[in-house]
Amino acid sequence: MKHIPRKRFGQHFLADAGVVEAIVSVIGPAPGQSMVEIGPGLGALTQPLVERLGHLTVIELDRDLAARLRLHKQLSVIEADVLNVDFAQLAGMGSSKLRVVGNLPYNISTPILFHLLDFVDVIEDQHFMLQKEVIDRMVARPASAEYGRLSVMLQWRYAMEDVLFVPPQSFRPPPRVDSAIVRMVPHANPAALDAGRLSEIVRVAFSQRRKLLRHTLGTWLQEKHYSGEFDIQRRAEEVPVAQYVALAQAIGAL
Repeated sequence: MKHIPRKRFGQHFLADAGVVEAIVSVIGPAPGQSMVEIGPGLGALTQPLVERLGHLTVIELDRDLAARLRLHKQLSVIEADVLNVDFAQLAGMGSSKLRVVGNLPYNISTPILFHLLDFVDVIEDQHFMLQKEVIDRMVARPASAEYGRLSVMLQWRYAMEDVLFVPPQSFRPPPRVDSAIVRMVPHANPAALDAGRLSEIVRVAFSQRRKLLRHTLGTWLQEKHYSGEFDIQRRAEEVPVAQYVALAQAIGAL
């Protein structure tokens, strides 16, 4: 039975065999690795992945698609919203860290990325298909229009790279945006800090990104009775990730 893509799930199914092969090559699955695929859909990536791995865990919210996937004996199917999935528990089922892949629903891609931050200690790497514009923000450098909260929060924890461009015509139905594949590898020794505190600092800093930080973060720092050195005579986009991280550590020590 033909599956009709559901708008509420943001479904756009990969249909270009050449692109699928390129994506699998970028991921580089090997037999015996513990891998989780988010949003397998009609299985365009699922089949070549499981052929190379031997076994694959998939997370699918659409009950009709989940039922189809259960027919495949080499798949463990979790029918759930990925935002409710405990990846630490999934890692506990195997002897190695998880490799996580997927064509993420573009309408909730950012919440998924932040959800996975909570489980980064059990993850070896991540390869995601995302809207190209989102990936540009993820890997953006300071002093660029794309640099923002997403850049800082993810670069604190991951080394990231835009590894493959995917045009709209590779999907059915074609999305109205360009897509790409991002590789995310957790830093081996990330700066220790309160992630919630870093998130708060960055949220305040970028709340009015066109204004100097003295109008936003400067006021916030005064309320926290922070007396350390931090240049607030610049805009949020001019501050490197390392300086936001250092500030979060300093505030956390007060």
